[in-house]
Amino acid sequence: QSETRPAAPGLLGLMQRSFACLLEQSRSRSSDLALSASYLEIYNEQVRDLLSPGPPCALPLRWSKTRGFYVENQLSVDFESLEAIADLLLQGSQRRRTSAHALNRHSSRSHALLTIHVRSRAVSVHPALGTACPSKQGTLCFVDLAGSERVKETGSSGELSVEANNINRSLLALGHCISLLAKPRGKRTHIPYRDSKLTRLLARSLGGSGITLMVACISPSSHCLSETLSTLHYASRARRVTTRP
Repeated sequence: QSETRPAAPGLLGLMQRSFACLLEQSRSRSSDLALSASYLEIYNEQVRDLLSPGPPCALPLRWSKTRGFYVENQLSVDFESLEAIADLLLQGSQRRRTSAHALNRHSSRSHALLTIHVRSRAVSVHPALGTACPSKQGTLCFVDLAGSERVKETGSSGELSVEANNINRSLLALGHCISLLAKPRGKRTHIPYRDSKLTRLLARSLGGSGITLMVACISPSSHCLSETLSTLHYASRARRVTTRP
């Protein structure tokens, strides 16, 4: 998208098209849908709010029987237009932790989760009797996973090496959960969602009642063959996971 004019519809990405579809549905339903967004990153096993003003600080990750795993005190911002949610996405992305190493000048050092909260407002059925249809809610979560790293190839050291180790550990925990979930339901053992902050926040997406889509990004370069094969194996396991929407 250029700075002077919006991109043509055919050039919009997956997230922008999803935002546009949600907003169109909201308008067609006479505005009985309320949309809001929250944007988090997992940096060195700390959950940080990318929309909250001020310096980033770690937020507690809780669990309850009714909500499952959730982030306490995260900021959720209402939006009613494509421009508004695009601004929130840009604002959060600019605050996300990035650094340069030998292979990438703008390497993501964290996993990012943008969640769109969709709520249907309660509608009065018999105003005189004070009765109303209960409100409903759902979420649409976009997750950008930081890529796994081989420290020998990236030349990372010091803080970069610590970040890479935390990224690799969380991806390993996610891969382990995916491998167990890919087994037939009768042969599954305990799913260790608590092994990382990433797997806790993705527990509902992976093993709940939602529909999950994984986009695997690979390189055509022969130099990256081992990483490409590893990514494809990762995605292949994810395809075998079945949920109950």
